[in-house]
Amino acid sequence: MKTRIIVLIVVAFAIVLGGCGFVGARNKLATEREAISGQWSQVDADLQRRADLIPNLVETVKGYAKEETGVVQSVANARAALGGARTPEDKIQANNQLDGALSRLLVVVENYPNLKANENFRQLQFELAGTENRILQSRRRYNEAVQTYNTDLSLFPANVVASISGFQREDAYFKPEPGARTVPKVQF
Repeated sequence: MKTRIIVLIVVAFAIVLGGCGFVGARNKLATEREAISGQWSQVDADLQRRADLIPNLVETVKGYAKEETGVVQSVANARAALGGARTPEDKIQANNQLDGALSRLLVVVENYPNLKANENFRQLQFELAGTENRILQSRRRYNEAVQTYNTDLSLFPANVVASISGFQREDAYFKPEPGARTVPKVQF
C-alpha cells in the first residue's frame, strides 16, 4: 500500500513537472515570436522613414539632373513597391530593389558637382545616411530575434511543444544581394 502511494506521488510529481516544462517552453516561444514582431515593427518604421525622405531627395536630384529620368523613375518605382508590400518577405524584396535604385541614384549624383554642393541635397543625404545606419541596426536585431526563435524552436523539448502548439519556423531573414560581396571597380 505504501509503495503504491509513493508511486502515485512520484507519477503526479512527474506530470506536474512536465506540465510546468511544457508551459515554460510555450511561453518562451510565444515571447520570442512577439520579439520578432517587435523587431519587425522597428525595421518597418525605419524603412518608412527612408521612404519618406526619398521624394525630397528625388526632387532635388531632378532639379539638377533632368536627363537622368530613368534612374529617378527606378527610385520612384522601388519606393512604390515598398509602399505596396504587405508581408515581411515582400517588404524585404522591395527594400532590396530600393537599395539598388538608391545606389544608382548616388552614382548619378557624382556626375553633378553643383548638386553635391547644394545644401538641401547635402542635408537630405546626411539624413538618408543616418536612416541607412538605423535600418542596418534594425535588420541585424530582427535577424537575431528570428535566429534565436528558430534555434529554440528546433531544440528539445521546445520542438515538441512547438509542434503541439502550432509554432512555425520564421524564414523571413534579411540577406545580402548576390552581388553585394563583389568589390566595385573604381577607375580614374
